[in-house]
Amino acid sequence: MASPFAFRIDSTAGAARAGVFVTPHGPVETPAFMPVGTQATVKTLDPRDLREAGATMILANAYHLHLRPGEALVREMGGLHSFMAWDGPILTDSGGFQVFSLETLRRVSEDGVEFQSHIDGSRRAFTPESVIAIERALGADVIMQFDHVIPGQAPHDDALDASERSLRWLERCRTAFADTEFARDGLHPQALFPIVQGGIHADLRRDAARRIAAMDDWRGIAIGGLSVGEPKPAMYEMLEVVDAVLPRDKPRYLMGVGFPEDLVEGARRGVDLFDCVAPTRMGRNGTAFTRDGRLNVRNASLRADRRPLDEDCGCSTCARFTRAYLRHLFTAEETLGLRLLSLHNVHFLGSLMHDARAAIAGGDFDRWSRDWLDRYHSRSLPVP
Repeated sequence: MASPFAFRIDSTAGAARAGVFVTPHGPVETPAFMPVGTQATVKTLDPRDLREAGATMILANAYHLHLRPGEALVREMGGLHSFMAWDGPILTDSGGFQVFSLETLRRVSEDGVEFQSHIDGSRRAFTPESVIAIERALGADVIMQFDHVIPGQAPHDDALDASERSLRWLERCRTAFADTEFARDGLHPQALFPIVQGGIHADLRRDAARRIAAMDDWRGIAIGGLSVGEPKPAMYEMLEVVDAVLPRDKPRYLMGVGFPEDLVEGARRGVDLFDCVAPTRMGRNGTAFTRDGRLNVRNASLRADRRPLDEDCGCSTCARFTRAYLRHLFTAEETLGLRLLSLHNVHFLGSLMHDARAAIAGGDFDRWSRDWLDRYHSRSLPVP
């Protein structure tokens, strides 16, 4: 039976690619940004908002959904797509980052990780096998392996230990993915993505990428453990390292990265999919992305500013509301402000990736990306 997953590259510009990732719930034109719906919701936005903002694929988190409401309930309700009324593609993160972020509340062994719930303090355990069972039950199109995440500037020995453990856990995830009952009676076909770890050490990244690529005919490959404290130039260097090793006919997903400049730099280095909580988190905190840098809408200088957040933006927030009104909503602590800025930021990143795709297809990506980054970085402070 033919796989419902496929990846087609339509155009290239150096390492950058414009393509289409086909899933059981529809195609995703790449490069693409995936809004994060950690708990089966992109905060303040409903599925219709996401569609209008141009989102095609979203992310949810196995750790949070396991704790609340539980994967058994989600499966009983028909899986994530039915539960959250989103009919497009979904990816679930395995929860590795969240578990390892608990620091003093978890203990790592070769079997897996024992941790304490941040909600009720109950003791839990994740293993590669249990995480695959959770993600199978949630029913996302793409599910991630359980991996060992470490800080971005971890020394070589620690990064080697985590990368090797992630590779061993990947073998167990792959076996569990093939053996689980949901492979036979699941809600729909799913794809398992491996994760390349290795910190900011080129030899470890290169080795992990080669071994993962040789292990199986994956439907896509993720790059993890970046944007977790390391300098940005180090992140970009690691993307260049794995670009030279990873198979070019598979979509590449850079995990947890979502600031505008990083999306452009990532696309330049061959990344196809991105995700991050930044657009909605920053929106709820009163910060908007613009082509001239970040804008703090609480700034007093915006009190009577009639302009939209970004005069080049086509989102519904910019089409209808002034900076003055948005500032008023935040100073008055009205929740509409959180929603409108979140909507703008999600649209902004989606539109940015749409423009990148068009520039790749049009043969003008080098100039476009250089000009875009020059404008974005031209101000050392947020725009007034």
